[in-house]
Amino acid sequence: MIMDYEFSDGRKMKVGTMFCVGQNYSKHAKEMGSEVPKDPIIFLKPPNAYTPDGGKVILPEISNLPHHEVELVVIIGKDCDNVSASDAINYIAGYAVGLDITLRDIQNKAKTNGHPWAVAKGFRTSAPISKIVPASQFENNIPVFDVELKINGELRQQTNTREMERSVAVLISYLSGIFGLREGDCIFTGTPEGVGEIKNGDKLHAELKGFVSLDVSVE
Repeated sequence: MIMDYEFSDGRKMKVGTMFCVGQNYSKHAKEMGSEVPKDPIIFLKPPNAYTPDGGKVILPEISNLPHHEVELVVIIGKDCDNVSASDAINYIAGYAVGLDITLRDIQNKAKTNGHPWAVAKGFRTSAPISKIVPASQFENNIPVFDVELKINGELRQQTNTREMERSVAVLISYLSGIFGLREGDCIFTGTPEGVGEIKNGDKLHAELKGFVSLDVSVE
């Protein structure tokens, strides 16, 4: 199935590879019993992980501890390789709020055994993403956003993206230099502190405050 992001102005773009950044907020690293790493922690989600605003997160039966992680998501608008941080803005199509749904018990087991995180992070519907706010709305600036997540109306996570350890521009430069980025790829830029468990029946409401929101249910 070919899936498309939806932009707030009605445009669509095919979903590509999802590049995700671990421990990009110091308080989240601390709550996970770690420190901000010297080099970025990168893992991937496949296009099948995508679910749009209004969709459903389907939890695999293999896990007993699914967690929420709210994040700023950056959509890449054109192919790029070895881009400098100063030039990164020219490759951004837009911004969204997303959820990196994580099977924490599966991830912890993988960490203990030195195994990859693919099952814990990349399962189908593990990457809800809101509609995309076009980058052209921000007059050639990479903006900062207030990001928050409420579950069943209760505030669970809240931050401003200026708290990120590595900026959007730095992440684009890093990823384009190693992997190359293609139109439709996106970057989950990391989650703040406050991650926690979700359960069947939960209603998740995430926002880039003042710009766009995301609502999904859990099954």
